[in-house]
Amino acid sequence: MKYESVLQKSIKNRLDQLMGMAELIGLLVIGIATALAMGHLIWKMAASEGVTLTDLLLMFLYLEVFAMVGQYLKAGQLPVRFPLYIAMVSIARDVILRAGANTELHLLASAAAIVLLALGVLLIRYGQHRYPSEPEERRDESAYP
Repeated sequence: MKYESVLQKSIKNRLDQLMGMAELIGLLVIGIATALAMGHLIWKMAASEGVTLTDLLLMFLYLEVFAMVGQYLKAGQLPVRFPLYIAMVSIARDVILRAGANTELHLLASAAAIVLLALGVLLIRYGQHRYPSEPEERRDESAYP
């Protein structure tokens, strides 16, 4: 009986190491791909001798991906807020890219989507403050109403 427990722990440790290595490789691939995409965008902007708002928003999206990778490496977990920020900027970029072809319904739906995402971020932030996952993360309740 004790032998099975040792074997199970050994297998679990090996799988944990394998999953950790897979995560690091995935983060490395994401980081390299994002750096290449940003380099390509910068090259394209230099060749066209101009910078548009959509280029800047795309660079902001790349920076958010870098921030997500950095946060995951530092904390070992990914806050849900980062993908929500990326989604908001992506929707704004879509509205700008399709400026001439946007219908009123598309603009209204895009604005509603951004508002819902922003409310989601506020709700998550409130939940993190009000109900922290670790007791030592509790903040002074008087600081936030």
